[in-house]
Amino acid sequence: MKRIFLAAILCFYLSLAARAQQADDTPASRADIQTYFETVHSRDMMNKMVDAMAKSLQQFEHDQYLKSKDKLPADYEQRMTEQMNDMLKNMPFDEMMQATIPAYQKHFTKGDVNAVLAFYSSPTGQKLLREMPAIMGESMNAMMPIMTRYMDEVRNKLQQETDEMIQQSEKKAPPAGGN
Repeated sequence: MKRIFLAAILCFYLSLAARAQQADDTPASRADIQTYFETVHSRDMMNKMVDAMAKSLQQFEHDQYLKSKDKLPADYEQRMTEQMNDMLKNMPFDEMMQATIPAYQKHFTKGDVNAVLAFYSSPTGQKLLREMPAIMGESMNAMMPIMTRYMDEVRNKLQQETDEMIQQSEKKAPPAGGN
């Protein structure tokens, strides 16, 4: 009798666990994703990341200016910085965040969102959120010279290939006016 009673209790708890699991597998709601955005301070994080990226882009612009300063107006850097700042200031971040909600809903269940919220609510999760903009900025600074060097190599290779194609084309073309 005790075994039957224990088996019944075990089945009851397993069915509760199964029901809880089913509830966690329901699609994340718009409100769930909004809560996620608030918990991860998405607006603040986006602003910090944009600031960090802006600094890297300004350094890139400065480097480009130094390469071509004899061909550019003296106020080039100031004008480019103002344009970039205006572009970033007027970026429709809220509209962009709202547009991403369906993608989050498609890929995450309510249980997934709850698990992520538990992590980001923890001290380690909050530290990750605080440090991420600085990490991204430092990473961009570290990557920019590599990206610039790579782009220069690609540009040079494409130019070399184009020059070779032009030379081959000129060799095949009949001389002008001489049939």
